[in-house]
Amino acid sequence: MCAMKDSITSQNRPKGSRTDDSQARILPPGHNCLTRRNVIKAMLASTSAAAFSGSTRAEAAKRTPDPRKGSLKRYAMKKSINQWAFPYPQRMNLKECLQLAKDAGFDGIELNYDMENDLSPKSGAKDYQEIRRLADKIGIRISGLCSFLFWPYPLTSNDPGKRARGLELAGKIAQAAHDLGVENVLLVPGAVHIPWRDDYEPVRNDVCDRRARESVGKLLPQAEKLNVFLNVENIFFSGYLMTPMEMNDFVDSFQSDHLRIHFDTGNISIFQHPEHWVPILGKRIRNIHFKEFSKKSTDYSLETFRPLLDGTTNWPAVMDELDKTGYRGYVTFEYFHPYPHYPEALIYQTSDSLDRILGRIS
Repeated sequence: MCAMKDSITSQNRPKGSRTDDSQARILPPGHNCLTRRNVIKAMLASTSAAAFSGSTRAEAAKRTPDPRKGSLKRYAMKKSINQWAFPYPQRMNLKECLQLAKDAGFDGIELNYDMENDLSPKSGAKDYQEIRRLADKIGIRISGLCSFLFWPYPLTSNDPGKRARGLELAGKIAQAAHDLGVENVLLVPGAVHIPWRDDYEPVRNDVCDRRARESVGKLLPQAEKLNVFLNVENIFFSGYLMTPMEMNDFVDSFQSDHLRIHFDTGNISIFQHPEHWVPILGKRIRNIHFKEFSKKSTDYSLETFRPLLDGTTNWPAVMDELDKTGYRGYVTFEYFHPYPHYPEALIYQTSDSLDRILGRIS
């Protein structure tokens, strides 16, 4: 070290000789000379940094959690997002959707079965196994399967052909779930009315109930064999299973562990409150859609649903009630309108919103 070299040199010089500091301290460019002064400076800087770090940690420990930022309680649930929030397949392919969900911080993604795309009657076991391998490679789970096909082919339609096609497609969805290694399948058992379709003739309530029970009874043996859960969704617009008590009676009547409930917070929010349903449904809840709804709206259609937190849902109350039931599964954001510009923004905004609801940000 330079300090040691200077000391030795001065000790070996004859008494009375002139010390030429300018020559003794000439060093090659870039040489890191550790003098006594530099050592002292380094020690002081280190001590100050440690003191500052300790002070920062102490201040952080004393800082009061801010309820404006997020839930003060952390909930042990997993966050997911439905594929309808992505511009698929027009502007993103399946791989891009899976990767974006992972990059945005989601634990899982709910995929949709339709008539044309990656999950459809055109695909088989090998295709689904490849999708599962892709998801595993990316590091994203598939939280469940969903489908709009229950609306053009309702299980309670007055048209026997549509009822039969609906049963066939429901079976294909269950098989796809099995091939994907997914346990959760959303099931719409029937509808008295479908307000967003003009080709559905309203069905009398008792007839709707009878047909729904017949259909579910036919689907359950396959689900049990495949170890897939058929999760009945509450849909206020359909006019069927309008209260949590009716939902419980329907599910319990089959006495099957493979028929559960897919609870949707938004689908009953026109006149009811999701935090009221949760404790009544209890442990029958197998999967969940977090769908934001605004009671300020007068548009009672699919357009009334909002980006998460931009509505009137009492999320703290919903979370407290879910936690009391012991629910630890996925909470999945469902939204039908990908942003027309910069669609990634919706995905990242939703991830941030769910983090705040789940207490991952405070």
